[in-house]
Amino acid sequence: MQVSPAEFAANWNAAQLLAGPQLALGANSPFLFGRQLWAETRTELFLQATDTRSPELRNQGVRPPVFFGERWITSIFDLFEENVRYFPALPAETSDEDPEAELAAGRAPKLQEPGLHNGTVYRWNRPVYDVVDGRPHLRVENRVLPAGPTVVDVLANAAFYYGALRMLAAEERPVWTKMSFDAAQSNFTEGARRGVDATLYWPGLGEVPWDELILRRLLPLADEGLSLWGVSAAVRDRYLTIVEERCKRRVNGASWQVAAVRALEDRGMDRDRALTEMLALYAEGMHANEPVHTWDLP
Repeated sequence: MQVSPAEFAANWNAAQLLAGPQLALGANSPFLFGRQLWAETRTELFLQATDTRSPELRNQGVRPPVFFGERWITSIFDLFEENVRYFPALPAETSDEDPEAELAAGRAPKLQEPGLHNGTVYRWNRPVYDVVDGRPHLRVENRVLPAGPTVVDVLANAAFYYGALRMLAAEERPVWTKMSFDAAQSNFTEGARRGVDATLYWPGLGEVPWDELILRRLLPLADEGLSLWGVSAAVRDRYLTIVEERCKRRVNGASWQVAAVRALEDRGMDRDRALTEMLALYAEGMHANEPVHTWDLP
């Protein structure tokens, strides 16, 4: 999401709020090496695969490179200051650019060094400064969800995210002023771990099942936000209905995969064969491009 500097903090905070509901809604990675793990195992796997800290550094509170964050922000500078404070540079890069000279000449500096450094800090909502055709801009880069199961499911996830983000970022008294950052991080972990069985915290609702939170609070916001973006009623209805039905049926890519493997195992298949057959059926559903909540079980 490309945003102005003044709007960056509100959009990043709102994206952090949405991370837990996004994962509960769209989890799609429940198996690893034949074992059923988290609904969205990818998030924890990425953390563990890139975590090079020694036990001593972990005990000292050194942050891992896969980093949800630790506080709400008031400016994009908060995040780049965290980069410098918490994360050593990996590959060094130096350029001949003098940023102050570029500014004095009326040009936007590219800032390659902090850009490369920022690229080695794997936030789930990453701040991005970039220059394209001489024009600088800022982006909130949402990295929470996996791909699939189908193109139409991905588009539904995107419609939900961009619509809800638009409204949450513009609220007069934003939701993040009413809850702790730790609660948002707990929602992220809960959504990734439990998927359609997740229970999330939301101000005004307390601890609530993910589907109830989305249906009662976030889906109407998403519809209103997409309307403000200029998305037609027909397109909003097409994609947000997929989100609605996923909630009502409590089915996402991860839950379908788990249920399919269990059904195949109940018919006598061992885990490896059941996973192979499930993947073949998954590929058929993906190519058919029908939403995952409509897929039959074997």
